[in-house]
Amino acid sequence: METFAVNQVSAIVTLRRSALVKVAAVVMALAMPMAPSAAQAKATPDGFADMAEKLLPAVVNISTTQVVEGHVGPEMPQLPPGSPFEEFFKDFFERNRPQGEQGGPGGQPNRQRKATSLGSGFFIDAKGHVITNNHVIADSDEITVILQDNTRLKAEVVGRDPKTDIAVLKVDPIEGMVHADFGESDDARVGDWVIAIGNPFGLGGTVTAGIISARHRDINSGPYDDFIQTDASINRGNSGGPMFNIEGKVIGINSAIYSPSGGSVGIGFAIPSATAESVIKQLIKHGKVRRGWLGVHIQAVTPEIAETLNLEKAEGALVASIIKDGPAEKSDIKPGDVITGFDGKRIKEMRKLPRIVAETDIDKKVKVDLWRNGAKMVVEVDIGKLDDAEPKVASKDAGPEPKAEKETKIDALGMTMSAVSSAMRERFGIGGESKGVVVTAVDEAGPAAEKGIQPGDLVVEISQQEVTSPSEVVARIEEAVTAKRKTVLLLVESQGGLRFVALKLGKG
Repeated sequence: METFAVNQVSAIVTLRRSALVKVAAVVMALAMPMAPSAAQAKATPDGFADMAEKLLPAVVNISTTQVVEGHVGPEMPQLPPGSPFEEFFKDFFERNRPQGEQGGPGGQPNRQRKATSLGSGFFIDAKGHVITNNHVIADSDEITVILQDNTRLKAEVVGRDPKTDIAVLKVDPIEGMVHADFGESDDARVGDWVIAIGNPFGLGGTVTAGIISARHRDINSGPYDDFIQTDASINRGNSGGPMFNIEGKVIGINSAIYSPSGGSVGIGFAIPSATAESVIKQLIKHGKVRRGWLGVHIQAVTPEIAETLNLEKAEGALVASIIKDGPAEKSDIKPGDVITGFDGKRIKEMRKLPRIVAETDIDKKVKVDLWRNGAKMVVEVDIGKLDDAEPKVASKDAGPEPKAEKETKIDALGMTMSAVSSAMRERFGIGGESKGVVVTAVDEAGPAAEKGIQPGDLVVEISQQEVTSPSEVVARIEEAVTAKRKTVLLLVESQGGLRFVALKLGKG
């Protein structure tokens, strides 16, 4: 042990001074506490008491009342005509009717009753504006906002938007009113802490905490779904309440839960502030929401469609049809184009495009990035105003009646097809203005059945070329086989409208 220690010291002594300095620096660095990394910057909080104390006064309970007509008491039983008990029951109900009430169906009185419901909301400014869900106050006759100290204030509806389920209320401001500020929901990450405050089951101000479980959830509640999912307990009555981030900023409006039992199972959904803020500003300013409109019907780009169109990735929004007299028709956008960018924003998923277009200012000229015929291009579009009534797809002129042609089985597609004759229009209920090639039968084990094509559907285009007869369909398939393509792109018209379908080519 002594020999080893002496040798070790001797070796250190022989080191150059610069080397000793480096060794000392390393030792000192190892002894110092490590600086927190970016991932460690937001430490787990010790508690939420201080934050809850500050935010609770900004959150309110919302009580709504609706007057409905109803019947009081038991109804007179239905008796067969001429029954000896008919007069007996009629006399009985007449004698027991409350005085002054008019009779309703079955001899029963009509009485107005009040149906009440409870929800949540929060102040966003000192002027008395309250945010909640549209479904909380829909069809209500009276709205009462209840503060944390149980102060009750009558509220009026400033504006509401069913498509995003957001409503703005207004109360007369009082002294000491506390309001919440919006944060950036786009900066929120999966795993971040969030706090929900609301009125679950009518219990009053209740605070729950959890994390963001997922983002960009589509729960099929509307055309602009982009929900934040959380495991913070959200129950009935929490609707309209705020979701706060760890900085005490509102990044979401609690709106829905997934629950087979009716109680929280750890799956709640909130409208992100990035969506809500623009809607709220318009509701306060105009009383309604004015949305941008492009005038196209779109669908998702599947891997098969991407392969057919020579796209590297299955991204973007595929234009299925153009709406007559819409902004897209007045520009250079065409059916079959893939919208890959809009106003400088990349469109990776189809469902993002409607929300981005809706948030665009009306009459604004924007650049739209397209993929057409295997190449990129850019067109300019003047954004229109979306009407409440959904516009219809432009009808097509059918032209002259096609020459009668027998039904043709096309094994490569797994279906039998025929020209659109008068007999076929009558057989499948095809409109007089529709054109294409009608599907008369589908092989259950073929490519067409796999993609949901049914008898009566019309194939309007194949490989973005119009077809009006089975022979033209066969020609397009032969061209695809010659070009060694594995799939062909069909434009199909069915009861649900126009859509593109990529079919793998089977044995011809």
